[in-house]
Amino acid sequence: MALVSSNPGLRVLFITPEVYPLVKTGGLGDVSAALPAALRGLKVDARLLIPGYPQVLTGLKYKRKIAEFTAQAPFPPSTLLSARLSSGTSAGVPVFVIDCPALYQREGGPYVDAAGHDWADNALRFGLLSKIGAILGSDASPLAWRPHVAHCNDWQSGLVPAYLHFHQGEKAASVMTIHNLAFQGVFPPGTLTQLGLPASSFDINGAEYHGSMSFLKAGLYYSDHIVTVSPTYAREIQTAALGFGMQGLLATRSKHLSGIVNGIDTTEWNPADDPALAKNYTVGNLAAKAGNKKALQQLLGLIVDPAIPLFGMIGRLTHQKGCDLLLQAAPQLIEMPAQLAILGSGEAILTQELTTLAKNNPGKIAVRIGFDENLSHLIEAGADSFLMPSRFEPCGLNQMYSQRYGTPPLVHATGGLVDTVVDCTPATVADGSASGFLFYDMAPGNFLSAIRRVTVTYKNKTVWRRLMKNGMAKDFSWRSSAAAYRNVYLSLLS
Repeated sequence: MALVSSNPGLRVLFITPEVYPLVKTGGLGDVSAALPAALRGLKVDARLLIPGYPQVLTGLKYKRKIAEFTAQAPFPPSTLLSARLSSGTSAGVPVFVIDCPALYQREGGPYVDAAGHDWADNALRFGLLSKIGAILGSDASPLAWRPHVAHCNDWQSGLVPAYLHFHQGEKAASVMTIHNLAFQGVFPPGTLTQLGLPASSFDINGAEYHGSMSFLKAGLYYSDHIVTVSPTYAREIQTAALGFGMQGLLATRSKHLSGIVNGIDTTEWNPADDPALAKNYTVGNLAAKAGNKKALQQLLGLIVDPAIPLFGMIGRLTHQKGCDLLLQAAPQLIEMPAQLAILGSGEAILTQELTTLAKNNPGKIAVRIGFDENLSHLIEAGADSFLMPSRFEPCGLNQMYSQRYGTPPLVHATGGLVDTVVDCTPATVADGSASGFLFYDMAPGNFLSAIRRVTVTYKNKTVWRRLMKNGMAKDFSWRSSAAAYRNVYLSLLS
């Protein structure tokens, strides 16, 4: 029996493996901070549930114990702590933390060890996150606060809908958000029953996935509603090309599948007062943006020249993100002439090739391996154009950051990139909607043609300033996206 609600008292448990600024490996960390905060601005009582990694326990102040969970095979004992986020626009958002030293207190990242290998017990680690998420979302909860909706994110919380499905008492409705369908949480078949789910759930109509079990498939099958992070991606994942083996299931659930574009934190990402910038600027003072280009060129050892187009790229350096395409295009790019500033980490072969490329082209290409929040802000402000040649991109955030910073992005026409960037054509320039550049089909020639189109347009200062202003005028805040999520929640409880 489901819990019911009317809008004024809507309560949501947002279950996530990461949240900025405590722990972040990608866009999910940003979403997990910004969306609950935006929901609370709409009078939704949204609260987070996250694992107690070392950086989470260190980063949260004024924690208090609110419940204990005894050992129940295969899960070790754990303690539930309560705290609040304390920085940025997410300050004040309540957080429940699962303090389980046996599973979470270790060096390395949330998913991999210091050497980059998956933790061998990830099924148990995120099985516990899912199990406690389901307990808190049901009448078995030790807390007085009960959510109407359990909002799950990616495979790490994918078993929550399954646990709730098989719970016999009152329970929350479940929403499963896909941030990236490529990550599916696949484990040996026996894992399912080890984690306390019935053997009947190991079925094609359940969590079974090509002879193994998948956390993500369990979430997609048992959840009451599925959301993914852009309307275009919602359509793409129902096809063989981008369905990653889940397209059949997603197509059958299409009536319960929505695409809602992510927002961005417009306070954290604001060129008018961003402390990471050399010069702050607004749409009414675009001349000051040039100071950031000069600072970026100086910092990265690039030739300081305001006339040379400077392309930026930030993120995972992987095949998915089109880094191989960039490597093929780089020699022609720098001969145009143009410059390239790259920040990120990823696949060893690609990072090595990019590092070598920079070493062989000093003053023209700069590569920084790793994560640097301040440098990422300076690249967004200092670059003239931002590159995102992703093979697929569920939503993407950097293309929205770029437009907000007056840095027209060049993107592959896929997923959320299509939904948030308007291609620069004579018609879109005339009607005031142009905000970047799109290219179709992942071929080096197509990518290079788009880069040439950027460099030609860059020389036309009137059109370029119009592109910059169009992008900066867009509303990429979480306001409308949070309202769309609230409508999904209410539709499940009506």
